[in-house]
Amino acid sequence: MGHQNDDGTAEFLPGTLYMLILKTLARLGQAHGYGIAQHIKQTTDDVLHVEEGSLYPALQRMLVKGWVTAEWHRSENNRQARFYRLTPAGRHRLTAEVSAYTRVIEAIARVIQPV
Repeated sequence: MGHQNDDGTAEFLPGTLYMLILKTLARLGQAHGYGIAQHIKQTTDDVLHVEEGSLYPALQRMLVKGWVTAEWHRSENNRQARFYRLTPAGRHRLTAEVSAYTRVIEAIARVIQPV
């Protein structure tokens, strides 16, 4: 999804991070930031790593846009953590993000197909 870093991880195409976060919350129901990052890392077999410096600002923007809500709860290790949950607007946005992503991937595939 972009180019590969020296450590073998991939960078994200613009807008892809929102889609990955929204899809993770759609699958998990609710999760804290670290849980979201770990789910993406594990689901992609360590290809995609979401850094805190990207994740938390994205979650904050998503809160402002109304795509997610957040509540403070105790995490699995008994620490206070902000848990995020998808809203109906977030589900709608996820559909739009997946549709746009699919169009881009199909366009790229047409360019790179052998002649």
